[in-house]
Amino acid sequence: MFESFDRRHLRFAVATVLYLLLVIWIGSFWLLLGIPVLFDIYVSGKVNWTFWKKRSGTNSTIIEWLDALIFAVIAVTLINIFLFQNYRIPTGSMEKSLLIGDHLFVSKMAYGPRLPNTPIAFPFTQHTMPLIGGKSWSGLIQWDYKRLAGFGDVKNNDPIVFNFPAGDTVVLEEQETSYYEILRRKARELRDRDSYGNSRVQPYENYLRLARREIWDRFNIVYRPVDKRDNYVKRCIAVPGDTVTIRMGVIFVNGAQLEEHESQQTTYVVGTNGSTINPKAFERLSVSRADQTMISGSAYILPLTRNSANTISKFSNVREVTPIFAREGEYAPHIFPHSGAYRWNEDNFGPLWIPARGVSVRIDTSNLCLYERIIDVYEDNTLRVEGSTIFINDIPSDSYTFKLDYYWMMGDNRHNSADSRYWGFVPEDHVVGKPKFIWLSLDKEASGLKKIRLKRMFMKIR
Repeated sequence: MFESFDRRHLRFAVATVLYLLLVIWIGSFWLLLGIPVLFDIYVSGKVNWTFWKKRSGTNSTIIEWLDALIFAVIAVTLINIFLFQNYRIPTGSMEKSLLIGDHLFVSKMAYGPRLPNTPIAFPFTQHTMPLIGGKSWSGLIQWDYKRLAGFGDVKNNDPIVFNFPAGDTVVLEEQETSYYEILRRKARELRDRDSYGNSRVQPYENYLRLARREIWDRFNIVYRPVDKRDNYVKRCIAVPGDTVTIRMGVIFVNGAQLEEHESQQTTYVVGTNGSTINPKAFERLSVSRADQTMISGSAYILPLTRNSANTISKFSNVREVTPIFAREGEYAPHIFPHSGAYRWNEDNFGPLWIPARGVSVRIDTSNLCLYERIIDVYEDNTLRVEGSTIFINDIPSDSYTFKLDYYWMMGDNRHNSADSRYWGFVPEDHVVGKPKFIWLSLDKEASGLKKIRLKRMFMKIR
């Protein structure tokens, strides 16, 4: 009996030390209330914490399987929260660095695990219930943002998995497009209709109100908290305090030209002498069939790396290989900050300063469009404008101090990436983790065993 007593207390002591380290890491001393539970589990045994099975005697096979399933769900959930999770690449925005069908090992420890905002949720779902649809989480309990200590900080050029910042409001019938872009697009359509019909053109804000009413009447709209928004993967181009500028597709950070990755892609026009390019050549260059667009009998639109473009330019039937860039000063309304005062496009952008926690900026009606989503949504203030006066939490304001750090993310497939150029800054509380390596890669265009890209298995992500 004495020997059994020692073993029970030894196990309790080891579990308590590990638990105390976890409490210190999380920083919530309310969790100390769990120590009596540990004492009962390991020593006193007054409560049957695994109530679904008998404490003594033989359980049925079904109960044993249920017990194993419950343990597995709890263990994998804790691993996903604190250590790592899987992420599958759904789009080509990071090609050729990451390919559609790559499965990534995403480290939560790289920047510190983030505690969930909505802890009550169906296991292993992002935001939607499998098969039956509907939201997979409950808003009954909502926690504020808290990130635990990790191994480092986000650095320039790091690949990052993060929650889509503009994914707080979603049109269920068109989830691949940001709700806010749908709203702006509809507002532009309404304004253009008045303009073409010789009607009096109203202020743009009026069209936004009309567009919002029409979208909410016609479609199903849902709200998603930060941790239930879609996961994206991009490269961090600029960190808090940096200034980013793009000129004819070339990126400058703090005035220095950003080194081009060998896997970075740009869209090119490839003109031939009238003959087509051998499909085997595209296959050797890893240009998928989905990326091959023929615009005439003698020209293609292709996303290519610089090396691939040089290779194609040497084909005997190729006459032209020219990158496609928007003209400087050409206003693109779909590009952040979606204001004619900033005549930017995806290839000519900035300079734009990336907000940093604790830093204050002057604000007025001319530059508010850069920061209004930060102030109103990401940092949860009430914001309104009356004439030329900006009110933050009902106080007239001509400056703002940021509460969070922000990042600028872009895809390596420059002309096929919905990134910060389209929806702006990524708040620090949206950062999920850092992809470390590819543990599985499946090619949807191949068949049989060729679907598995063996050369990409366990490839480190750079």
